[in-house]
This record gives sequence, structure tokens and C-alpha cells, in this order.
Amino acid sequence: MNTPICDPDELRTLFLFEQLTDAQLAELCRDGRIETIEPGPVYSEGDPATCFYVLMDGAVVLSKLSGGEDLVVNRTSQRGVYAGAWQAYLGDRVPQTYQGSMRVTERSRFFVLDAECFASIVREWFPMALHLLEGLFFGNQNTKQIVEQRERLLALGSLSAGLTHELNNPAAAAVRATSALRDRVAHMRQKLAMIAGGTLDRGSMAHLVGLQNEAVELVAKAPKLTAMEASDREDELGEWFEDKGIGDGWDLAPTFVSAGLDVPWLDRVSATVDDPTLLEGAIRWLNYTVETELLMNEIADSTTRISTLVVAAKQYSQMDRAPYRTVDVRELLDSTLIMLGRKIGDDIRVVKDYDPAVPPIPVYAAELNQVWTNLIDNAVQAMGAKGTLTVRTSLDEDQVQIEICDTGPGVPQEIRSRIFEPFFTTKPVGEGTGLGLDISWRIVVNKHQGDLRVVSEPGDTRFIVRLPVNPATEEAS
Repeated sequence: MNTPICDPDELRTLFLFEQLTDAQLAELCRDGRIETIEPGPVYSEGDPATCFYVLMDGAVVLSKLSGGEDLVVNRTSQRGVYAGAWQAYLGDRVPQTYQGSMRVTERSRFFVLDAECFASIVREWFPMALHLLEGLFFGNQNTKQIVEQRERLLALGSLSAGLTHELNNPAAAAVRATSALRDRVAHMRQKLAMIAGGTLDRGSMAHLVGLQNEAVELVAKAPKLTAMEASDREDELGEWFEDKGIGDGWDLAPTFVSAGLDVPWLDRVSATVDDPTLLEGAIRWLNYTVETELLMNEIADSTTRISTLVVAAKQYSQMDRAPYRTVDVRELLDSTLIMLGRKIGDDIRVVKDYDPAVPPIPVYAAELNQVWTNLIDNAVQAMGAKGTLTVRTSLDEDQVQIEICDTGPGVPQEIRSRIFEPFFTTKPVGEGTGLGLDISWRIVVNKHQGDLRVVSEPGDTRFIVRLPVNPATEEAS
């Protein structure tokens, strides 16, 4: 590398300096220098930003890290293009590191200013422009933070409302079932007293109790019937009750059918209780037994649903857990799907295609759940709440791949390159902030050293997240 003499007249030929005075150009030459750099790297992303570079002759390639790989963002040989420590004028209010990498592909000449000199010149020569740039930079940052916080609060409010709705349904069902259960148990006691006070001998009574226990066991094994099959069996049982002179038998039939009890089983009851007056009491006693068992099943299902929702909410929020830890991403995806169940709705078919070979990986779990929330929410909206949502995981060498797929109309080619930009949205005014995918990008790419991209065509849109199995450091930058 050599240091040729800086010529103010040559600097004036660059578009960046063409409006400067002779005195300013002379000062630039005193403070800066000309460097000739051979093909190869000039600086790397994340290194301390020490110099501001302006291309005079040659060719450069600018790149950004994405998923551990350099993604080329610009190739140019245009004289006057600049890169490097261009944020130096902001001082220690922002990290003074290179925001990307630069390399030259042929022998190139640069005008180079040390970062401190560049910052001093900008502050001294362009005070108004400096204030405008600072206002734009920090104002934009502040706006992003406020809108981002608002979007998180809106998402939290939506999830809270959905969770409350989901919890209310099984809780209300359990309360109703408990009330009905209390009534059935009271009636069962009354019928049992009536039967016991009748003319049944001890053997018949024992046999009847045995049929009661058998009915309880059959409830747990009851087959799932189609509507037509259930209707046919109810007709058969209704006729049997009518033949035996049991009043309101058609109202009893659905309960016995749901428990898997049929006419031959009722014939066994009739053979045990041959007194017509006692038979109706025995049938109703058994009916209360079956109803009681069905109600207890309903209570068990409702409370299990509540417990599942609470576990999912805890998993989703990562409450009382370390921010950065090793987790199974499938558990995170499942908890997010449960939390978004009401928003997904009944008209969207959810397909989970999980590769069992995917290992647990170290991640910021709560923040990844935010990524899944944004991607799934976008997919649901894209499909108009009707279609197929596929959540797929796979292992690709040293990376875990997660795909959120929808059958919506797709992302148009002309906007595909912009969807991860902050504030860019295709939703109507007031319905989106344009930060969901930007937040997701920063969580995946910046915080997890991963990659987030979209592949789309009508009927098949896939947002693909790639996360390293073994990140470079315990806590990503």
C-alpha cells in the first residue's frame, strides 16, 4: 500500500466534493490521504469504524452478514461512492463499528479520512445538515421504538383477549357440567332408594349393580358414531323403551347411545328386573349413572383444556425462564399455535410437519415466539382466514429450518424485496405498522445469527427461518 499525494483538483471531480471551496478541498487533502489498495478485504462488519473511504478509481463490493454468510448488497466502480465510518458524526451515541464489509476486486484508489477528522469536518462545515441528519436518524430510531412497543402491546392485547376467550369456554362448560352433575347424583340416589325398597332380591340387585359398573366402563369405550348411525340407534332404543312402557323413552335414547349401549344390553337389564314398575326405575337409575359419567368426562376434558392453555401461555411467555436457553423449537411452535388458536379459527386447517431429527438449540425463546406470532398472524391474514397453514421443521446440516407456509395469494414479486423493511406494509391504513417482519428479521438475523427469507407463488407462500444449531457465541450480538 502506498500513499500518493492528494490533489484538490482531482477531489473536485468527485460528486461528493464538487461543491466545496478551494479552502475546503485543501483542508481535506491536509487531513486525508490517498491510498491504493490491492484486491482483497478492506474492512469487516462489526470491526471498529476507523476510516471513511471514497472511491477514486477501481471497483468495490459491499456486503452484509446474513446467516453467517456475506450477502452482497452492492457492486460498483462508480467514482465518488463512499463507505466506512459515515456514522462518525453521531459520536458515542451509536456504536462506532462498520455496518457492513467492503472488499476491492481490482487495484483501487481511495481518498481516506480518519473517522475523527470526518466527524469534525461534518460538524464544522455543515452544522445545519448535521442537525437535520441527527434529527432524522434519532427521530427514526425513536419512532421505531415507540411503534414497535405499540405493536407488541397490540399483539399482547390480542393474545390476552384470545386466551381469555379460550379459557372462558372450558371454564363455563365445567361450571355447567358440575351443576348438572349435582342434579343427576341427587336423582340417582332417589332412584336407588326406590329400587332398593322394591321387590328385587339380593341376587338381582347385585346383578343390576354389575350392569351399572359395566355401563360406566362402556362409556369410556363408546365408539364415535356418524350422525346417521347415532340416529338409527336412537330409533331402535326409542322403540324398545316404548315397547316396555317406559315414558319419555325417546329422551333417554340419546344418552344410552352416546354411552355405546344397545338393545341387547337393555334386554339384559329387562331380564334382571322383570317387574315392569321396577324396570322403569332401573332404566332411569342407569340413565343417571351414564349421564353422571358423561358429565364427569366433560369436566375432565374442560379442566384439561384449561390446564393445557395455562401451560401453553407459560411456554409462550417463557415466564420464570432464562432468556437464553436450549429449547425444542417444536415446543415453541406448538405453544404459539395454541395461543393463536382463536385467531386461526376453524376454517384454517393446521398441518404440523415436524422432523424428529431436529435437536434442541440455544435461542432467545420468548423472542422467537414473537417471530412465530408475526409469521403465523401474517399467514392467517393473507389467506383471509380460510386455507391451510403448514408449520414445518427440518434439519439442514448445521442449521434448523422452520417454515411457516400458507395457501394465500402470495407476495407479489415487485414488493418481495421490501417486505422486511421497517414501516413497509401492504395492509390498509391503521391495520398494520409495517414492523412485524422487520422485528422478526432483527430477532432472527441479528440476535440469532440466522436467516429469514420468503419464497412465494400463488397458493404457496413460505417464510423460511434458519437458525444455527451451534451459534458462534452463547449470546448472539
